[in-house]
Amino acid sequence: MESHGSSFSGLNSYFRALAQTPSRLARRACSVSTSHEEMSQIKARSGSAMQRTLRWYDLVGLGIGGMVGAGVFVITGRASRLHAGPSIVISYAIAGLCALLSAFCYTEFAVDMPVAGGAFSYVRVTFGEFAAFLTGGNLIMDYVMSNAAVARGFTSYLGSAIGISTSKWRVVIHGLPDGFNEIDVFAVIAVLAITLIICYGTRESSVVNMVLTILHILFIVFVILMGFWKGDWKNFTQPANPNNPSGFFPFGAPGVFNGAAMVYLSYIGYDAVSTLAEEVHNPVKDIPIGVSGSVIIVTILYCLMAASMSMLLPYDMIDADAPFSGAFRGESDGWKWVSNVIGMGASFGILTSLLVAMLGQARYMCVIGRSNVVPAWFARVHPKTSTPVNASAFLGIFTAAIALFTDLNVLLNLVSIGTLFVFYMVANALVYRRYVAIGTTNPWPTLSFLCSFSCTSILFTLTWHFMPLGKGKAFMLGACAVIATAIIQLFHCTVPQVRKPEFWGVPLMPWMPCVSIFLNIFLLGSLDGPSYVRFVFFSALAVLVYVLYSVHASFDAEGEGSFGQKNGEIIVKESDESDRGHCFFKV
Repeated sequence: MESHGSSFSGLNSYFRALAQTPSRLARRACSVSTSHEEMSQIKARSGSAMQRTLRWYDLVGLGIGGMVGAGVFVITGRASRLHAGPSIVISYAIAGLCALLSAFCYTEFAVDMPVAGGAFSYVRVTFGEFAAFLTGGNLIMDYVMSNAAVARGFTSYLGSAIGISTSKWRVVIHGLPDGFNEIDVFAVIAVLAITLIICYGTRESSVVNMVLTILHILFIVFVILMGFWKGDWKNFTQPANPNNPSGFFPFGAPGVFNGAAMVYLSYIGYDAVSTLAEEVHNPVKDIPIGVSGSVIIVTILYCLMAASMSMLLPYDMIDADAPFSGAFRGESDGWKWVSNVIGMGASFGILTSLLVAMLGQARYMCVIGRSNVVPAWFARVHPKTSTPVNASAFLGIFTAAIALFTDLNVLLNLVSIGTLFVFYMVANALVYRRYVAIGTTNPWPTLSFLCSFSCTSILFTLTWHFMPLGKGKAFMLGACAVIATAIIQLFHCTVPQVRKPEFWGVPLMPWMPCVSIFLNIFLLGSLDGPSYVRFVFFSALAVLVYVLYSVHASFDAEGEGSFGQKNGEIIVKESDESDRGHCFFKV
């Protein structure tokens, strides 16, 4: 048994630690924590506590602000023009339902374990430290890259709203390679300003978000009303070119589902709300209302926006890059100003989505710091502001540095896959947690079920995307659907649940999480090659960091008594009633 002395006290100590890497990996990689540990010993590593100041309406506002950014103004046009046509309305409804199912998985975890770690903590209490680190590392990089992209998008939309070309806002440095040679100072200012706000206080951040979100929703309602007023109902069924497919479903059912896969990315953002669980006044009541309520409201808004756009123009005349503003830009009867109003509304949406995402990324980093797999400096909560100032400032400066010089198109190729991977992991973790009690239940039936269902979903996805149309494709898709359904039903009838949620839980287990698992695999299959290159690169980087640093820091923390549960062992402790007010699960 190796010593638990500090692995970083000197070069000799570090080299001795590296020599013990295999045994330390065997001990720590699959080690899990308990809910009690996450809310007591591990939480205490931040020093000061985060204040519980958020109510359900704050979470609804933050959820809406996080989801409804500028992307909906672009994705709607592309999905309608290329895939769904007027049935884009149905695509948004399907995507909204799927987002709600995924949000349910987050909600059950957040109610049971109201800590700031979000997906990192949820995976850590089920699949162990290494899987959690891989999940959290990819999620942090996705947050940073997407926030930098959003910040640069802010200057573009604001410029279009006030009639100033983006080229006048950015400084070109000819010595740098293309894609990295346009300096955007205003994007940096936006990121740093929001960093100051989220460092100052979560409650204050919520107030700023609420104001901006209300303004943004007013602009969206304006766009919807203009579409229904200026639009024509015949555009729902008649294309501009008679040679193009007509009807409400011009591309059939495949078009509707391909459109749903594309617009689902517009719903990403509700997961950041789960990272605020530690700052919610009453988690049992406020979190389900806040997360589910925001997804439902956003789904209604998106469907109305899609209907409005479909009425404005036939689907084959929609500008794929700027569907709403493009519909008015060519107007000659005094309606061109509407496109400027749409640009201003999109600017407010960018600010709200940026604020919520930066709140989320700081809390992820804070809890990752609590677990000792990154320096504990990131875990510190400031005693006066009750916010993770160190994590917020570090990630804010990092995001600003990337937004300063990296082109929007370069960044957009690097986002989304990490977030979908995390959604997939959380849905799997929920099923595992419901059916496996560590140390007392055989985990292999549940793991076998999750693996076989994922493999069947992957086969369905590959068939959908790559097999040519015909009877063979229809047979393969039908066979995969039947096999997946049989796998779920067999698992449901043969493996009993060991945990029953006392206050709030996902209904119809395991069907709902399985739908979420399938959806995220299906969406992962629709992403392009560069996304997978990024995922492999950052995953390999995360593995390298874990092997060279994290596993040794975690091993040292275990020796100091920071963690009470090791791989394969279970420590039974009473729930900390004073921290969350109730016990959520009966085992």
